[in-house]
Amino acid sequence: MKTMDILSFGEPMFEFSEIPGKQNDSSYLSGFGGDTSNFAISAARQGAQVAMLTQLGNDVFGDRFMALWTKEQIACHQVLRHPQAPTGVYFISHDEDGHHFTFYRKDSAASLITPEQISEQAIADTRLLHSSAITHAISNSASDSLFRAIDYAKSHQTMVSFDTNLRLKLWPLARARALIHETIRYVDYCLPSLDEARLLTGKHEANDVADYYLQLGAKNVVLKMGADGAMFANAHTRVVCSGHKVETVDATGAGDCFSGAFLSRILAGDTPQVALGYANAAAALTTTGYGAVAPIPSRQQVDAFLSQIHS
Repeated sequence: MKTMDILSFGEPMFEFSEIPGKQNDSSYLSGFGGDTSNFAISAARQGAQVAMLTQLGNDVFGDRFMALWTKEQIACHQVLRHPQAPTGVYFISHDEDGHHFTFYRKDSAASLITPEQISEQAIADTRLLHSSAITHAISNSASDSLFRAIDYAKSHQTMVSFDTNLRLKLWPLARARALIHETIRYVDYCLPSLDEARLLTGKHEANDVADYYLQLGAKNVVLKMGADGAMFANAHTRVVCSGHKVETVDATGAGDCFSGAFLSRILAGDTPQVALGYANAAAALTTTGYGAVAPIPSRQQVDAFLSQIHS
């Protein structure tokens, strides 16, 4: 009996975003980040039953993530706490060249997770295991843990979704390509973005990228194309859904919001075409506010937006 819709496995990171002041007198606005946490919040706000699988530090930032997930009705029974290692943090700074990220995640609690800490029962109890390439990238033990989780999923008829989130500051392209493509052989839903997929596959056109990943072994490919919308492809069908024009102020986390919204609707029984349209709307709405988490819309907000478009 599957008691949970989604189990999201990865590293949450606490965020400090610079608010520039005069004469280098900057202050920082705190917030929450981490792709699999953003994804989980998006799915939960659409109504899915979601749990997090990760390891946090036994520190104030870990406490704040626990409080956030509890508020979002995300189950924390698979969240571990490390007695010494910290929760990862990052800083966003600004200059004339734009915004820059500085990460402090080496030897973070999440990066120290081991395969032995992965609960087979928790994965057996969920309908969909979700993770991303960043989980592979943060450490060898986290990567091994993800492969262990996928093995458990395959043993218990739990679907697997995987976002190819490519962060070349974390690892070289050749290693990223090897591990990402090995993982895609086993997934039910592969969720690349077009710009990253071009680097990973050497293909340029969306149809060619979709074909590449289907031939690699993914059962379904959901290609995120930014303002151009998204494509769903499998062996039987191919659907493109255009994006929505909104007043974008910050695209942080839009891809994570899209993925959480799409998969929550698939699990709720929507067709891929309906789920694509819904997820495009959710992702568009999240770009109209600042930060990765605060502007992620609820089910009611997405439905209202879609009703307005179709009226």
